Amino acid sequence: MKTEKQPTLSVALAIGVATALMAGCATDRSAYNPSPEVIKHAMAAFKRDFDAKGAAGLDRLNTDKLQDVCNATNSKPSPDMAAVVEREQEAAIKLPADGKFLGDWKAGEKLAQSGRGMTWKDKAGIPNGGNCYNCHQISPAELSYGTIGPSLLHFGKTRGNSPEIQKYAYSKIYNSKAFSACSAMPRFGHAGALTETQIKDLVALLLDPTSPVNK
Repeated sequence: MKTEKQPTLSVALAIGVATALMAGCATDRSAYNPSPEVIKHAMAAFKRDFDAKGAAGLDRLNTDKLQDVCNATNSKPSPDMAAVVEREQEAAIKLPADGKFLGDWKAGEKLAQSGRGMTWKDKAGIPNGGNCYNCHQISPAELSYGTIGPSLLHFGKTRGNSPEIQKYAYSKIYNSKAFSACSAMPRFGHAGALTETQIKDLVALLLDPTSPVNK
């Protein structure tokens, strides 16, 4: 009979550190600031003891310069360092080749409601959800939403629908770190979590005058 492998001490340590470092926008990262050496051992444990499964590959354990900076500074880099990584993140944003930023707001609402995808149970290539309501108020009809991120209700109504605002909204969803180095918001486009079409649909949800967000 095949039994479940019990976690080793190194895995237990990795889980503890990962909980503090990678739990996302719901975590108060100021409560725990592990040393670089602890982070190093935790990540080594992940890479040694964790197996890829389904859509969840080991490549997720690889960090880039920005993530290393945020980890090393407890998400509080100096203004100069923040400015450097923000410029680098902004330069990496890929805007739509057709120059259009607005998609279908109805598809955007479905996307904002969905949190599916990118787990070990999901097949690679299946469209992911945006899970936007987990952190934001968006449509007034939805009574269940998170408050970690700012309310996006009336986003377009208060900001307008100019090409500049459309580009800003698209870029912010594509890579929020270009605007705030250690923002808790995921880099949806940069990470390949959402496609260009999906990001356009979310921009439409926020800015289209016919979207319920702007009524």
